[in-house]
Amino acid sequence: MKAFNRISALVIMVILAVFIGANAWLLTDHGDSGRPYRVEISRLVREMENGRTPDLSACAYVSAVTEYGEGFYNSDSDYVIHEIGGELYRFDYCTGGDDRTGLIVTVNSILGIMAATILVVMLYVRFKILQPFEKLTDVPYELSKGNLTAPVKETKNRFFGRFFWGVDLLRENMEQQKERELDLQRDRKMLLLSLSHDIKTPLSAIKLYAKALSKGLYKSPEKQLEIAASIGAKADEIEGYVSQIITASREDFLSLDVHMGEFYLSELVTKIRQYYTEKLELIKTDFSVAGYADCLLNGDLDRSVEVLQNIMENAIKYGDGKQIAIQFSEEDGCILVTIQNSGCSLAETDLPHIFDSFWRGANAEHEKGSGLGLYICRQLMHKMNGEVFAEIRDGFMCITAVFGKV
Repeated sequence: MKAFNRISALVIMVILAVFIGANAWLLTDHGDSGRPYRVEISRLVREMENGRTPDLSACAYVSAVTEYGEGFYNSDSDYVIHEIGGELYRFDYCTGGDDRTGLIVTVNSILGIMAATILVVMLYVRFKILQPFEKLTDVPYELSKGNLTAPVKETKNRFFGRFFWGVDLLRENMEQQKERELDLQRDRKMLLLSLSHDIKTPLSAIKLYAKALSKGLYKSPEKQLEIAASIGAKADEIEGYVSQIITASREDFLSLDVHMGEFYLSELVTKIRQYYTEKLELIKTDFSVAGYADCLLNGDLDRSVEVLQNIMENAIKYGDGKQIAIQFSEEDGCILVTIQNSGCSLAETDLPHIFDSFWRGANAEHEKGSGLGLYICRQLMHKMNGEVFAEIRDGFMCITAVFGKV
């Protein structure tokens, strides 16, 4: 805003300089160009020198020509005296000052309108564009510190209204995710504590049975078999608790909300094409999109874009960077969108696991990642009543998303 204030001050100074310069020029005498009556007097003098009677009908400034005599120097108007043929003649004239005044008024009016327009535009930019945007300057910093409580006020600003709404929605989503994460951590901690406490009971019984057996307290084979069976039962109980812990650790920990609706295949393809055409050009990767027949699909457009983006990023990260292609096919009332990349380095034995959470193949040792991208794709496709699967064809990694047609 300080830079804009300096620019505004400079613009105002330039406007004032133009006003002063224009008026100074208009008020300055520019010689004969500012005294047109002299032209008419010179013409009349030449006519009289040639012996002709002066014609005043075509004169706009000269009003009378008077030969020397009584009251020669008495006149209510401005005049000029010329000697012609040894005689003095007085040429009465008016200066046309009204025309100069009108010109000054016209020029100043035009400059005033221009100046007012410039100032109005600058004020509009200041209060409708820069000032609302300045309110957001601290928002990213506060979000980075985890301060998610301060809301972003929505406005009806035609330039940033939707942007304000989006930033505030982002803040709310981050706040909700933070709350869900805390709730999840608390619930899991309580679950682990509860299961740990429950495990202690059968574990204590097993230790007690083992100690009794080691000291030979159970002499009869029947009693020993009974104790062995009890130990087995307690071990099964512990195994059940361990299974609960494993299940809890594998529960869906991501909030993947899906809003089912309908969208055209062309909308989905256009969004992917627009984003990745330029990106792949920069890294010199051949990118092609096959032809397709547009149709209406079931699902969530935004989530569908997210699915294809995850697959595309996977292709960029683990391919050889030479070729990525999107192909289309139709089977049993479904549209199959296949993204294939050259340079597949994934082993066939790893293929069934690529959609598992936190799983990363041997080809991902030197790549950063969490092992969640394809897992999220499968979860989203299932929530949209679709499917996603992978296969290797002639050295190409092919991942296909299946969307239901309307």
